[in-house]
Amino acid sequence: MTTRRKSANSYYEVDYKKGSIKRTHKFCPRCKGTFLAKHKQRSSCGLCGYAEFS
Repeated sequence: MTTRRKSANSYYEVDYKKGSIKRTHKFCPRCKGTFLAKHKQRSSCGLCGYAEFS
């Protein structure tokens, strides 16, 4: 089974006029290198299983 990965463009917002890059997802506080996946009511890390509920 193949899995679809998001492109790098979905993790960053680029403002060409200001010359700045903004991350759209938060980093995992445990892993400190992976993004948290956005779900309806939570954000979770696929590597360590950390979750934040909103």
